[in-house]
Amino acid sequence: MFPLASLRAVAYAWPMLPEHDRGEPHRVARLFRNGRNQAVRIPRELELPGEEVWLYRDGDKLVLQPVDKRSQLLELLARWKPIEDPFPDVDAGLTELDDIKP
Repeated sequence: MFPLASLRAVAYAWPMLPEHDRGEPHRVARLFRNGRNQAVRIPRELELPGEEVWLYRDGDKLVLQPVDKRSQLLELLARWKPIEDPFPDVDAGLTELDDIKP
């Protein structure tokens, strides 16, 4: 954790910090406890779409990324290796079907 003096320095210098890579200014969000979990209040202008996010660490950063369920399937299929083996003949060994006439 940061000492209180350094947090005050950051709060004082906050308006002078550079903008985010995408040109958006940084925002301060409030942390709070929800039961045993830590939660963050996301400002309305930074709301994420959907109801779920991917949550992961990138160095000392905590990253929230919206879950796009459609892209998950496409990414999964793209990672699979093509099947080289021929598919088995599923009809092999079955008895012939009788023609049924109405």
